[in-house]
Amino acid sequence: MKKQLALGLALALASTAAAAEGLSYTHIEAGYSVQQYEVRSLTPGLSVQDPKADGGYIDGSVAFGEAPFYAFGSYRKGEDDNVGVRFNNIALGDIDVDADQLKIGVGYHHTLSERVDWVGELSYIRTELDSSLLQDEIDGDDFRGSVGLRGNLAKNFEGWAKLNYTDGDMYDSEFSGTLGALVKFNQTWGIVGEAEFGEHAKQYSIGIRASF
Repeated sequence: MKKQLALGLALALASTAAAAEGLSYTHIEAGYSVQQYEVRSLTPGLSVQDPKADGGYIDGSVAFGEAPFYAFGSYRKGEDDNVGVRFNNIALGDIDVDADQLKIGVGYHHTLSERVDWVGELSYIRTELDSSLLQDEIDGDDFRGSVGLRGNLAKNFEGWAKLNYTDGDMYDSEFSGTLGALVKFNQTWGIVGEAEFGEHAKQYSIGIRASF
């Protein structure tokens, strides 16, 4: 009987350890974010410096039970109060620009090995830029497809890389890359950082993540 109990306990511990090493697709996080966008002027001679709006963000993901699907979403809000404006190379001064972006989507993951998953995602992106210089805010709706890899690079270190294709109002058939990393304190808490690099838009973030 004691041997059976010991064997059962060992199997339970092994199962718990395997689950702890797995990748979680349910999390919530928040932190600091920077959004950079290229502003294309419609007025001849008028040029506006690309804003770098820094502020905060929230991000989350929910797995659909045991199925290999998950839903995700994020919201970013920032401000840049030193955006230079020039007309025919004459400086007119600085303006404030507010940037807001909402993203929602669904994803699919497929296990390639004990450490690595392949991921594919489809998302909708809503971006708004507002300034006192503009009579109407600049906004747009875009759709994105992403493919990439996500894996445990070490016991307490996770990383991911994705290739994105985005098209619509704000992004004109643009390819971009996303790199991210998560340093885990334990099974739940960790520090997360991510960077997205595109030709006309860039984003950077660092925050705290809770995984479930």
